[in-house]
Amino acid sequence: MSAYKLSLEGISKSFGAVTANDRVTLRVRPGTVHAVLGENGAGKSTLMNVLYGLYRPDEGRILIDGRDVVIDSPRAALAAGIGMVHQHFMLVGQLTVTENIVLGMKGQGLKLDLASHRRKIAKLSQSFGFEIDPTADVMKLPIGMQQRVEILKLIYQNAEILILDEPTSVLTPNETGPFFELLERLKSAGKTILFITHKLEEVMAIADDVTVMQGGKVKASLAKSETDPASLARTMVGRDVLFQVKRSAHSTGEPVLRLADVSANNARGLKALDRVTFEIRAGEVFGIAGVDGNGQAELAEVISGLRPVESGRIHVSDTDVTQASISDRARRFGVAYVPEDRHRDGLVLDESVAQNMILRTYNRRPFARFGFFDRSAIRDHAERLASAFAVRLQSVDQEVRYLSGGNQQKVILARELEGAPRVLVVAQPTKGLDVGAIEFVQQQILAQRDRGVAVLYISTELEHLLDVCDRVGVLFRGKLMDTIGSDDATPERVGLLMAGVAA
Repeated sequence: MSAYKLSLEGISKSFGAVTANDRVTLRVRPGTVHAVLGENGAGKSTLMNVLYGLYRPDEGRILIDGRDVVIDSPRAALAAGIGMVHQHFMLVGQLTVTENIVLGMKGQGLKLDLASHRRKIAKLSQSFGFEIDPTADVMKLPIGMQQRVEILKLIYQNAEILILDEPTSVLTPNETGPFFELLERLKSAGKTILFITHKLEEVMAIADDVTVMQGGKVKASLAKSETDPASLARTMVGRDVLFQVKRSAHSTGEPVLRLADVSANNARGLKALDRVTFEIRAGEVFGIAGVDGNGQAELAEVISGLRPVESGRIHVSDTDVTQASISDRARRFGVAYVPEDRHRDGLVLDESVAQNMILRTYNRRPFARFGFFDRSAIRDHAERLASAFAVRLQSVDQEVRYLSGGNQQKVILARELEGAPRVLVVAQPTKGLDVGAIEFVQQQILAQRDRGVAVLYISTELEHLLDVCDRVGVLFRGKLMDTIGSDDATPERVGLLMAGVAA
């Protein structure tokens, strides 16, 4: 009998000239939580996709209980006892919990006995403490409960190895503790868990072992008891990292950004913002907390001009910009925007780093003259910004898609801050970033605050938000629940508001 439940031996995977995994060896003990850490682009996601059958490795082998297995599809992975819970759930909202769990299961015959499945699922849910009603419609369940449905589905389908990809990113702070208790129960029942996260405090809270990846290779693999957050961060990024940036006390100026009773719809035409009112002063970072999907994305878009306002007014200083175009907000009124989705809204992935640096100003001097690009000016500009923002790249002429997530974020920050904005809107600026990139982004935001910029900081990652914000507001189902000063904004108090519990 092997000492390891799962072994990945010498796994390599390349995409063209890019090597994502370079002879990676990862060994996981049975009945443990094994965390996988690494910078953006370190190869974690590729390795998990190989294990789950979404990619075929170029070389190497996978062993379960010491036996070689071939995993060439997610169905083959599940047959081998491997299940994966993605960040974006694979549930059908219109179906019940039971229907979602049995959806796609083999061996059901011509007639599906849902009543029998409901009884078995209820018993299994109770045995693990999931507290899930098998008859409930999935769309009516809170996000945290939907995540439990995903895990219960894998257990019901006999998965012994669970891959959890950034599982706490959708949870409120008050849901994280019970979720970790659930993982402990799964571990006690003999389940083996691969826990993908960039949050070092989570590793120390729940993991038994940890593997750190860098540049597609395993940098270190050790027991949690042999390390600490500072050592893990140093291993990940190759230097010491500040876990909490220093926010100096200073006085604020006059209100710069003001929203008055702003309502807006989402892409489906449903109300996403409901009479939201607040103001941000010069030299202030105002945070917006909330579980993903409670109107944060729409708030950023109405301020930047990407989404129309249904009612209410938006002012920058004394000017009503409610109907102003995206271009006017950026150029005339100094509204800069770092979007949540870097790939969809922040970058043109097939263009070079240099071209992405001038998306706001491509048709103005010195970058364009008489309708023609000045390539030399564009390149000099990009090299200056890349140096100032410590963007790691081969050349400013390379396509921006080949940069890591952290360096892509730096490209967007460099472009937006170059214009010396009066208002800076940042949406989920640290999501998916490693500790080194998080430190850099937060330092840049605080530097803008100290320069007198009014900053709106929208994040579901509460610990990062509380580090940099002077005040925090909480959105729940499109309503601003409350606004709290930084001294009173404890994770517990903010977490209750995120769950819709009013003060």
